[in-house]
Amino acid sequence: EAPPADLEWITEVHSKEHVERIRQACLWLKDGYTNLETSDVSITGKTFDVAVAAVGGLLAGADAIMEGKVRNAFCAVRPPGHHALPTRPMGFCIFNNVAIAARYLQRRYGLKKILIIDWDCHHGNGTQEIFYDDPTVFYFSTHQSPFYPRTGDAGETGGPDAPHTKLNVPLKKGSGNDQVLAAYKEQLGPAARAFKPDFILISAGFDAAKGDSLGGLLVSPEGFTEMTRFVKALAVELCQGRLMSTLEGGYSLKQLPGCVEAHVRALME
Repeated sequence: EAPPADLEWITEVHSKEHVERIRQACLWLKDGYTNLETSDVSITGKTFDVAVAAVGGLLAGADAIMEGKVRNAFCAVRPPGHHALPTRPMGFCIFNNVAIAARYLQRRYGLKKILIIDWDCHHGNGTQEIFYDDPTVFYFSTHQSPFYPRTGDAGETGGPDAPHTKLNVPLKKGSGNDQVLAAYKEQLGPAARAFKPDFILISAGFDAAKGDSLGGLLVSPEGFTEMTRFVKALAVELCQGRLMSTLEGGYSLKQLPGCVEAHVRALME
């Protein structure tokens, strides 16, 4: 179950004005839907409640892992979150679920360092911006480039107070398993071992799958299996197996189920 998150955790990442603006917009929207601030964010009257519950799903997953009830977790929640900025929604995202979970783990459980891995086809600009000058959160992303949201250049490596804590690997359209796995083995592995995280979070977007309607990468279910196994092994090696993933993109009802199943089965191994 995904109980509603306490708003205090959401405002660890987002401004109170942002949260209230979303709440008020949904409160007054009784029927149908409308765009909120930008054409790539649609809301209904239920969006605020659903988005708060989505955050709650990640916090519940984090609790279960930290309390030793489960080894790892996959949070099957929407809306996605990795484009959401501190003060505005963006790219289907209302609240930045994975960023809130990272802060929750630090504030509630006293964990010092969090590694966020993002394999969505689109760069998680919101997550990167939130933590760009924060040395306690390492952000790693493989994503199609050039592509929406036009961020995630390899030169984006962290702010003055957090140098070399952001690692972006832009991939050309048509890249698939071999290119993504090479980035994980050759770049993520050494970076993660040097950073030594206390917990690993995955922004698990499956629009990197071959055949997705909004992406141009060619990752197969077998590719997602190998990516999951690699990250899971890192978690076992570095942080007592503490690993949680959350659903981001994925827009083909034909491709999405098989890719998610491959990911979850690998987590369960």
